[in-house]
Amino acid sequence: MIAIVGGGITGLALGRELALRNREFVVLEAADEPGGVIRSERKDGLLLDWGPQRARLSDLFGGLTHDLGLGDQLLLAPPDLDFFICRDARLRRVPLSLGGFLASDAVSWRGRLRTLLEPFTAGPRDDESVAGFFTRKLGREVYEHVVGPLYGGLYGSDPKDMVVGLSLGRLLRAMGTRRSLLRPFLSRGGRLRPPPACSFADGMQTLPFALAGTLGDRIRLSTPVRAIEPGRGGWNVVLDSESLAAEHVVVTVPARAAATLLGQVAPEAASRIASLRYNPLAVVGLRSETSLRGLGFQMSLAESRPLRGVTFNHSLFGAGGTTPRGRGRADRTGLYAAYLGGSTHGRAVGSDDHSLGELAAAEFHRCTGFEAQPVAVARQSMPAWDRSWSALEGLRLPTGIHLAANWESRPGLAGRLAQARSLAADPDLHRAAGAIAPLVRSDASRRSQIPP
Repeated sequence: MIAIVGGGITGLALGRELALRNREFVVLEAADEPGGVIRSERKDGLLLDWGPQRARLSDLFGGLTHDLGLGDQLLLAPPDLDFFICRDARLRRVPLSLGGFLASDAVSWRGRLRTLLEPFTAGPRDDESVAGFFTRKLGREVYEHVVGPLYGGLYGSDPKDMVVGLSLGRLLRAMGTRRSLLRPFLSRGGRLRPPPACSFADGMQTLPFALAGTLGDRIRLSTPVRAIEPGRGGWNVVLDSESLAAEHVVVTVPARAAATLLGQVAPEAASRIASLRYNPLAVVGLRSETSLRGLGFQMSLAESRPLRGVTFNHSLFGAGGTTPRGRGRADRTGLYAAYLGGSTHGRAVGSDDHSLGELAAAEFHRCTGFEAQPVAVARQSMPAWDRSWSALEGLRLPTGIHLAANWESRPGLAGRLAQARSLAADPDLHRAAGAIAPLVRSDASRRSQIPP
């Protein structure tokens, strides 16, 4: 039997993949709802998402949506929305084409021309900072005002604290980038064509609810795991009133919770995992009547503001987005999601909800010129993927214990779904736990396993 600890998107997707392979498993989730960080709720007539605001309709995501029967719930954003950078208290367009970028005022002409030298610069080095890499490749201005905010914003981190080999390297490999960033881009016609942005009519939590629904009694909610202990031929997963015997245990929970569970069976690994840094973030739902149209904006790194960025839910899925029936969603009309805090302004997250709401509204007005009213506030933490991730290099785990989480390998919804599918097909997960497992490779590092 395979015990999956955590009913977030990774644990749920893994459970579904195992069910398709007729494997015996159980998903154990401490909360009374599935989804982990993916959470949706209605407040004052607006539909708020507190985790990811949207997904990308990739082949994997689209196929899963179809298989779960969610096609009529899918909400697609307009295909022509641009992104913006807030620089000097003004929004500046960052189009997805080379021609559009060269005409943009996001950076000066000097900065745009400097970008054209990129193909003549050396390729990435695993030991250099992400900030140093982007500055060396694209110039300081493009780094500070465009690429740095876009990449660092994914994690709430300062790219100066991130290392190419620990974070950016996997993205570069996925893009097929060996030396030049621009050459692959130019080979595709000088335009980025990401899959369409999408959500669901009732919010992003629709997906984990649907996944959980396919698992039946193989998911147990309100069931916290208290410990993992060695057992005969495998492991005992200790719950409040019972223990479950499992040949394999897959830990999908956040790093600190994982470290606590592994403390007795893999103390060195637990200590390393516990050292990983998370960035505190506050998400503030704002209501505002604006003429803004786009995906949203990120703050230039030169701004050094507590606001990191804003998602334009209104133009994504309210006034502009459509369901397959061609209707926008009124419960996202006038809705914007503001993100504050991160590695550089984490103290702001410690303010009370009223203060955070007022701060978000003031920052929104400064960048856009539009007044806004706070609707609700939530707090979360994001894996920083900074230099502390060197702790995972050479990590050793007992045979039969597996890690699968957004801090252990590729983050983001696409990464979580891909890892679930890959792990479900991994022969090591179907091998008796008493055997010695070989070295295994993950996106984060090479990890060897030791017998329990």
